[in-house]
Amino acid sequence: MKFSNLVLLLGLVLTAVVPAIGQDLTGIKCILDGDAQVDSAASVDYRDGKVYFCCENCAADFKSKMSDTTSELLIKANHQLVLTGQFVQTACPLTGKPVAEDKTEDIGGVKVAFCCGACQGAVSKEADLAGKAKKVFANDVFEKGFAKKAAEPKL
Repeated sequence: MKFSNLVLLLGLVLTAVVPAIGQDLTGIKCILDGDAQVDSAASVDYRDGKVYFCCENCAADFKSKMSDTTSELLIKANHQLVLTGQFVQTACPLTGKPVAEDKTEDIGGVKVAFCCGACQGAVSKEADLAGKAKKVFANDVFEKGFAKKAAEPKL
């Protein structure tokens, strides 16, 4: 058997035997019931990614509210897309400019970088997580600073 055929056969066997690796949802909480762990079976397609919920009822509730672009649920959904690694930061969310690695703020478990101290300060002065998240993950600013993570090349 040729080496290339052996490699192909090994790849087929591994594909059949090894289960697909899904999204790591360890520690991810439902955006509607903040105390409940999400379930990979309860998800909604959103922004070319998936938002996860604790149950189908929460998923259905989110679907019914997705058209309200000012909804706080969309802020939480955008946050979850970054928290789960489906989206990555590409620029300062406030200005769209390149970021300075020393100008960062932890926002609900996501390290967000800013272009300057003024942008970082505008977020850090917010009194609570909801205020900080709104400044960074609201739809209008989310699109300036975050993008879908590029697919990993398949070997």
